[in-house]
Amino acid sequence: MADDVCEALALDRLLFVPAAQPPHKPPTELAPAMHRYRMTALAVQEHPRFEVSDVEVKRSGTSYTVDTLAALQERGRLHLIIGSETFLDLLSWKDPRRVASLARLVVIPRNGMAFDPEMPAALKVLRELGLPGFQRDVTEAVDGPVPLLLHAASLPISGVSSRTMPESEWWIMRVKGSRRYQE
Repeated sequence: MADDVCEALALDRLLFVPAAQPPHKPPTELAPAMHRYRMTALAVQEHPRFEVSDVEVKRSGTSYTVDTLAALQERGRLHLIIGSETFLDLLSWKDPRRVASLARLVVIPRNGMAFDPEMPAALKVLRELGLPGFQRDVTEAVDGPVPLLLHAASLPISGVSSRTMPESEWWIMRVKGSRRYQE
């Protein structure tokens, strides 16, 4: 999926940001944060467009996307890549309006899951975040914080990624860990 997103959006780079302490996951369900960071680094090391950041692993406390986006502002315009089911859950996040103001949302429906951007739940999220409807054409120029609905092959991981475009735009996806990892 990350390659599909890179191609569709003509991105130069993608930064994966493993969450140290995700707020919606009990720590007992996760591999240790440094293990997840190392696994992510190993997974992306051979890909010339991918890199991994330790911004959340270095920060103490709960890993909130809003804090990560604020910390990454110096890198340029940010975009947050999330699955459609995560988009529908966005109102449960810490400061979701600020998340939407710090980064353009790029919403990718997962394969095999129906997502109607006009359904009441999606419209409620858009309304509460103060966002207009979705942009559906990647080639269409838009002004302001218009979320993009992008269809990609699938999301093989749940995760945080950030990509930089030539205009130094960063793309972010959340990477969650699994207890099944064995060192």
